[in-house]
Parts: sequence; structure tokens; C-alpha cells
Amino acid sequence: MLDISSPFCIINPLIVDLLYSFDVGLIEGNYIMGPQFCWGPFFMRARKKIYLGRYFQKAAMNIQNAYNEWSGIYDTNENLTRDLDQKVTRETLAGQHFESILELGCGTGKNTLFLVEFGKNVHALDFSVGMVEKAKEKVKTGNIRFSMVDLTKGWPCEDRSYDLVVCNLVLEHIEDLNHIFSETARTLLPHGTFFFNELHPFKQYKGTKARFERGGENIELDVFVHHISDYINAAAENGLKLVRLNEYWHEADENKPPRLISFIFEKR
Repeated sequence: MLDISSPFCIINPLIVDLLYSFDVGLIEGNYIMGPQFCWGPFFMRARKKIYLGRYFQKAAMNIQNAYNEWSGIYDTNENLTRDLDQKVTRETLAGQHFESILELGCGTGKNTLFLVEFGKNVHALDFSVGMVEKAKEKVKTGNIRFSMVDLTKGWPCEDRSYDLVVCNLVLEHIEDLNHIFSETARTLLPHGTFFFNELHPFKQYKGTKARFERGGENIELDVFVHHISDYINAAAENGLKLVRLNEYWHEADENKPPRLISFIFEKR
């Protein structure tokens, strides 16, 4: 049996890519599912580190490329989850005012347009060139700043500099929730607010994921399933207190599981 942490696999990365294609089950809990390519327990830790590191790097690239391609039609194709997220965001934050807002994953600026109305300063982050270019075309007020940022790395933001952090339909594409909550806690002012909406895990359990149509073909994006307890626990570990949790249905979702889950946390 072949261990992918062996010199043979490191010298021959095509073998690792071959294992990716075989391992369609990928990861469940702490174990790698699918064919076993390990010489024994001695190699498990190194094998897992190399395997997962390369897989998640590959997944991130797939997501970035997909959103670059999706950017041209994101605002116009049918997307009930996008529409519901926009409605919930506006209803939740309406009537409030913030000195400084950080938006994680601004996309084409669908919510940025609203944030600049009640935020004195808005800093919008995204890692998709295509999405950011669309957002810049849409939002041209003097209180907006855009930055190209990979949210899985360190954010170009000062400590304790925002009183609101907003994140919409982003976290399903990020494997390490703790990093997001840690950076959010670092950049929030004391008693600052973290508001985010996500595709409800009940929908994910049934196989729903972000997708778009290209030339009659459905393109599905790489996603990670996060349970409700994952969000709450990651927040608590980083000093963020749950203030509100709501679930939402689109009007087309009668007798179906909730489409969207929405959280509000406060920095202690």
C-alpha cells in the first residue's frame, strides 16, 4: 500500500492528484474516507497533514475560480438564497448606524450598497477579482474601501477597529471557522457586533450547495458543512456571545426546511 507522505509521492505530485480523484468521500470527522493508501499508523499524521493541506489549497482555488466565473451573472441568475439573504440583512440592520463596518466576502456588492447607507466607513473584503470589480462598478460612494483578501489568511485590519462585522453566504466555503471568529474578535471593538447569514445546515444535509449554470451545465462549488453548534462553539471560544439566532424561509419554501440561518454575536 502507498503512503502519500512518502518521498515517492512528494516527488511525484501527480500521484497525490490521482488520490484526490479516487477519494470522493474525502473527510468525515478525523478520518480520511475512501481507499486506504497508508503503510501503517506510523505515517498517519504526516499523511493526513499533507493530504488535507493540498486538498484544502486545491478547494480554495476551485472556489476562487468559480466565483470569478460566476461574477458576470451572479446578480441576474435565479438565486432564492441570495435574494432571501439580501432581504434578511436589510430588515435586520435597518435603522441602525455604525461608525466603521467590515464586510467579509462582499461579492458583487449586493449588500455593500446597503451598508454604505448606514455606515460612516465601510471596508469590503473579497478574494475574487471578478466579484470585486462588479462591486466597484456598483458602489462608488466616498465611504467605501475594497481590498482583495483571502479570508483564510490574516486580514489587513487593525485591532479593535470596527463596531460591525458582516458576513453573508461565505462560511460554507471556509473549513476553519475558528480562524474567522478569531479574526472577527480581534478586529471588533468591545461590544461590537458580528452579524452573518449562511445557508442553513439542514439544507446542506440534503445536498444543497452553492451552484450556478454555465452553458446549460450546473457548476457546484466546494463547500464545507458546519453544524449550528460549530458556529456557536467557535464564537464562544473567541469571546463572542450569542445575542440572536433566527431561521428563515423563502416564500417558495413551503413545507421545506429553513433556507437561511442568521446569527448575531457581540464581543464581550
